[in-house]
Amino acid sequence: MSSLLTRFPPLLDDAPGAGELGAALLDRWSEPHRVYHSLSHLRAVLGRLDELSGHAADPAAVELAAWFHDAVYEPGSGDNEERSALLAERALPDLGCPARRVATTARLVRLTAGHDPGPGDRDGEALCDADLAVLGGAPEEYAHYTAAVRLEYAAMPAEAFGAGRAEVLRRLLAQPGLFRTPHGRRHWEANARYNLRAELELLTA
Repeated sequence: MSSLLTRFPPLLDDAPGAGELGAALLDRWSEPHRVYHSLSHLRAVLGRLDELSGHAADPAAVELAAWFHDAVYEPGSGDNEERSALLAERALPDLGCPARRVATTARLVRLTAGHDPGPGDRDGEALCDADLAVLGGAPEEYAHYTAAVRLEYAAMPAEAFGAGRAEVLRRLLAQPGLFRTPHGRRHWEANARYNLRAELELLTA
């Protein structure tokens, strides 16, 4: 956690209170009901953003959005992204974050609900690709991801979970491209499609 925390205050020009906000966000990411949407996920998304360095138009806003994008998370809730965006809109102005960056950060958080940035939205492309990069991991990494997601939905009956998950997979596979950045298309697209098809076959066998 300490290595993560050192990344946060510079995003707000080391404003007084920035460290406390970063620590509060880490507390949220450490909530006991999280299995996949945990500190490990935040760390992974930030690492992927490092790989995508140079793509975003406003890298600080993109990284702030990464910190906030699952700050509010309840499995099965349909408004996690909206509540996370509202949290950013409340917290960031008090630390002197410029209004334009606050608006960009909140917009990007909301964008992770559908991962569908518009043409030319380089900030949205960077954040969405970093968030979805787990799909393009090695098969054993992907298996760990799917197991963690299932644990977060442990209260849901297996049949209902399988049906819902299969629908998500079909929707993803129907997209012409899962990743929008050149790096994402080059390094993650093929593996992601393989992983998604393999999981869908298991669910529907």
